[in-house]
Amino acid sequence: MTDTGTAAVFRETTAQPRTAAVPLAQVSLELGHLYMEDFEAGPDRLRAHFAQVKPWADAAQALAGAGGRRARVSTCFLVDDYFTRFSSPAELVPMLVEEAARAGLVIDYLARESGCAVADGVAVAEEVQARLVESPAPGTDGSRPPAVQTGWLANGERSPGGLAEAMAGAEPWQPPAETAARRHSVFLDVELWDERGEHRTWSCPFLAAVWQLARLGLLRHAGDPVLQPLAWQDPRFPRDWDDLPPLVRLNPSAAPFSAYRTCSVLPSRFLSVEHAVRVILDQVDADPAALAQVAGRSRGEGLPVPEEIADRISYVLYPGP
Repeated sequence: MTDTGTAAVFRETTAQPRTAAVPLAQVSLELGHLYMEDFEAGPDRLRAHFAQVKPWADAAQALAGAGGRRARVSTCFLVDDYFTRFSSPAELVPMLVEEAARAGLVIDYLARESGCAVADGVAVAEEVQARLVESPAPGTDGSRPPAVQTGWLANGERSPGGLAEAMAGAEPWQPPAETAARRHSVFLDVELWDERGEHRTWSCPFLAAVWQLARLGLLRHAGDPVLQPLAWQDPRFPRDWDDLPPLVRLNPSAAPFSAYRTCSVLPSRFLSVEHAVRVILDQVDADPAALAQVAGRSRGEGLPVPEEIADRISYVLYPGP
């Protein structure tokens, strides 16, 4: 018998790497955020906001359906129940739905901001933090601890810090420098969290970055999607935010929650936060299998997505409170 030099290799099926796919719309359109100060301003504030959103929602729908294509645009709304607990789902959700409908809009999905920190037992924010890969600026000497230790992430090289040694000549001041600057720098240093004792509070920009990754269908835990919508069919809503799932589907006929691209219609006060979101997303090493799934499916539809995650998100910022 001739020895061919080959041998059978047996592997457990469960040992094969697996990344579940998620359904994808063309565009995830965010109809707004709601914070305590907006709620305290009353229904008029929401009414004015949705009136600003409506033309852009119509434009997103028209663009998605260009060329006779079937438009798949889903809408979502984010409520801050992380930094402050105010009102209740029983009072707030019907008001949101009513004011949106008054403007001719439908909220397909409602999300709790706390779900961007922890959702269904998964420490979502911690897992995204573990995927941060800082882009070292030219000349970086490694003397500054990484973002995962300091909680600060920059888009370039910071000004040198620290005290000069005694009797040593004073070091000349050096400005910060943006890594990808176009002649002049727009340097940003983003706080990702703060800590009091053993309690960590994630920053608004970091949670907003997690929110964008969820809307782009790029969040995975052990290969499974996280922060996925659950249908809510009961006309009543709970009195406590913890009794509402992190992400609920309010519209049974909605297009998928996640999408190839996202667009958010927000008051201009969110500009600094969303700048920080882009800095964070530029340094997140998202699940490669999830990225490949989205890229392959988008090409198959003739809707290829940019390679950079931050380039898949867009905004409409209008003057307002």
